[in-house]
Amino acid sequence: MRIITGTAKGCRLKAPKGMSTRPTSDRIKESLFSILGSLVPDASVLDLFAGTGGLGLEALSRGASHAVFVDASTADIIRENAEHARLLENAEIVRREAIAFLGHLAGGERRFDLIFCDPPYHKGLWEKALVMVDRGDLLLPGGVLVVEHGGDERRLPELRALECVREVSYGHTSAIRMFRKKEALKEAGSP
Repeated sequence: MRIITGTAKGCRLKAPKGMSTRPTSDRIKESLFSILGSLVPDASVLDLFAGTGGLGLEALSRGASHAVFVDASTADIIRENAEHARLLENAEIVRREAIAFLGHLAGGERRFDLIFCDPPYHKGLWEKALVMVDRGDLLLPGGVLVVEHGGDERRLPELRALECVREVSYGHTSAIRMFRKKEALKEAGSP
């Protein structure tokens, strides 16, 4: 597992031992960032269930201005990876459960251009986080929420402010859905 491109291109990332963390594969990460394209430079990023920090660090390497990494169990590894990639200056590492952190942010002043949500599969966490981002108004206008979940986790919770704008499946094992605010889609003339 490595950073694919940008200022830290080729930097190998350390992963925790065992299978409790499932890092996004380089193939999926490359596809995802190809889709995100021009949204990444200068973006403020929130990386929930950050694991190794791979998604947020990739965004920083590609020019994001700041990234908040949230993970209760891997904060030390994220810090080590950010230091190794020389991206620590623009990284904020929070040792906290992602759902609790979202509760702390809800209704506050802090919002993001890009939110990554890649929790363990089959535990209902992506649905819970999606609803909290939806209700908590955590995306800036034009911002995108990227959710990675198991390929067989198809049921989408009821959303008020967000709408799924893209879905990509990677075999039977994983899928990525991208969400934007409904009001931003109307302003941009999208259906």
